[in-house]
Order: sequence, then structure tokens, then C-alpha cells
Amino acid sequence: MEKKVERIKKEGVVVGIDASRNRSGGAKSHLVGILTQDDPFKYGVREVHLWSYQSLLNLVPDQPWLVKHNPKELEKPLYQQLYWQCFRLPSEIIKAGCEIILNTDAGTISRFRPSITMSRDMLSYEPGEIERFGFSRARLRLILLRYIQNNALRRANGAVFLTRYASEVIQRSCGPLSRVAHIPHGVSEKFKASKTPKLRIVEKSQPIECLYISNAALYKHQWIVVKAIAVLRDRGYNIRLTLVGGGSGKAKKLLDNQIEISDPNNSFVVQRPFVPQNKLPDYLEKADIFIFASSCENMPNTLIEAMAMGLPIACSNRGPMPEVLEGGGVYFDPENSISIAKKIEMIINDPELCQRIASKAKQISNQYTWSRCAEETWKYIVEIYNSV
Repeated sequence: MEKKVERIKKEGVVVGIDASRNRSGGAKSHLVGILTQDDPFKYGVREVHLWSYQSLLNLVPDQPWLVKHNPKELEKPLYQQLYWQCFRLPSEIIKAGCEIILNTDAGTISRFRPSITMSRDMLSYEPGEIERFGFSRARLRLILLRYIQNNALRRANGAVFLTRYASEVIQRSCGPLSRVAHIPHGVSEKFKASKTPKLRIVEKSQPIECLYISNAALYKHQWIVVKAIAVLRDRGYNIRLTLVGGGSGKAKKLLDNQIEISDPNNSFVVQRPFVPQNKLPDYLEKADIFIFASSCENMPNTLIEAMAMGLPIACSNRGPMPEVLEGGGVYFDPENSISIAKKIEMIINDPELCQRIASKAKQISNQYTWSRCAEETWKYIVEIYNSV
């Protein structure tokens, strides 16, 4: 063991990263974030081999220590991607000389060891959420995914969770894991421009711009937020809501139906499709209040981005949100429109509260940096490698 540690200090570890399943915006941002911060050699990593599909590889800047791999199967349908991950990736890892692999998604079916597996998905685990899907293919998929993820986490030499909340909930399902790290995502510097809360919202007659950024999903509750805004308008507030993220399926139908009921003239609810992350600061800059009504998250990235922008936030009291936002917002029941309306009204009518929570949220957001995320990730990889 002493010779191994000494060799690592002199030469560094060769690390592989399987990012073949990184499809969400948060997963892509995470990969780019950790691969653009400093030189991993200072943490004991000599070389990094990255496997992914071409459009994601194109987002990652070239580095002298980074080798990109684009197997043809990763541009094919999902079943071919899974076949590659299960049967071909292990031999490719060995051929590249990698000594440990970081699986950036717990849905991996690769059996290469030593390995570290990162957990991103909470929908299969959060109590009550899976029942929203009834008896459907989507529900069966989530049950299967939970089984696969539990096996991947148990099989790994180390596990990475984005929040302590996620770690606790998931380990109730997969069982206690011996080696666990809690490494949250960072937030881009473009969201950290100085911003002072807009205290002009104290006047009921002035337009109040609310913003909620997320794709329509059953656990995001956009239609209930629309009902809450309608309640406030009935109370005399000139308040508007912008929903950014698009969506489809049952949740989108619920949202469209509620808008038809609450805002038939399209006078106060605006829907926008998916917006690239680099365009989100433009929307946040125009908002007076940020609303986050999700009941299931692993790491609420858009919430952290709003915190960094210095916005007063009305937030769901479920999942990891209180852990992330702490005292930087007011909390509501995301399935109760009256609860949501009450907390938004508190922000409108209390300038001191508005200032305090916005300043607190911005302060808390300073701990979420990609440099910290990268450093903790590389150190943990080397730590796990040294222990096996």
C-alpha cells in the first residue's frame, strides 16, 4: 500500500469517466464543470479518459490530460448503448490503462471495478412520487431503474451523492453504503452578477414578475402555481407568471387546462420553451420573485442559480430544498395553491423579509462552485483508489 501511494504521488492515477448516459442539463453542466477547473494532477490524477456521445464531448474543452472516446454505439438507440456499456466498456477501460472509473449515472450496468458511482435520480426513491404515474409504463420503468441503481451503488467501491437528503433517502432503499461522499454541483459565474432585490414590489398596483424555470412534470406542479397566481390576482395584486422549460405529456396537459381556467385571455401567464442555460440569466434578471415548486429533486440546479442571482425565493418545503436554500427563502406546500399564494404574498408585503432572504440566498450560493466540486471529486476518486 505504501508503494502504491508513493507511486500515485509521483505519477498520478489514470481515471476513466463514463458519461454515456449524461442527457440532462444538470449532468452536462456537471461534466463540463469538473473538467474545466484547474489541473487534476495537483489532486493526484495524471490522465482522464472520457467516454460519451459526440455532442457532449464537443461541449468539453480539450485539455492536455484529457482523452475523449466516442464509441459508435453511443450515437445509436438506447439498447445498443446499454450493450456497449455492459460488454464493451470494461475492455475499453483496460485498454486505455484506466485504474478506476467514475460512473456519472447510477443507472450504469457496467461491472468494472474499482469504480465510483454518482447518484442523480430521486424520482424512483422519493416516497409518494412514483404513485403519481399510476399503473403505467413510466411507473414500471422507474421501478426497474430503482433496482438497477441500487445494484450499481452496492457494487461500487464508492458513491457520490449531491445532497445529504438524497444520500439518506436512497440508502433506505439500497442499504447502508460503506464509502459515501456528498459533493454538490457548482453554479456558473454568469449567475453571480451583483443583484439587489427589487423592493418596488411593495406596491400592489405595480406589476410583479414571478418566474419558475423547469420542464412540465408531475412532480413540478406548475398548474398549482398558476392557481396560486390567480388567487393573488383575485386579491388585487398585479402579478404575472413566466414559466420556462416547455414539456409534454400529462403534466403539460394539466398545466394547459389550468391556464385555460385561470387565465383564458392569456393576460398573466406566459409559457416559454426550453431555454439554454446561458440564456437563463436574462430571464432571472427580469424577475421580481423566483418560485420553485418541485416536490422531488436530487440537486435543484435552477434554484441555486436563482439564489446566485440574488432573487427573493418562494420554495417548496419538500426534498432537499430546505437543505440547499436554508434560511434564504420562504417555504410552501407545493401541492397547495393557497400555501403558495400566502408565501408569495409575504414577500410582496414585507420589504425587510424580501431583502433578508435574497441576501441570505446569495450568500449561501457562494459555497456552490465548480472549483470546489472538481477538487472534492478528484480527491475522492484518489482516496477510493488508494483504499482498494
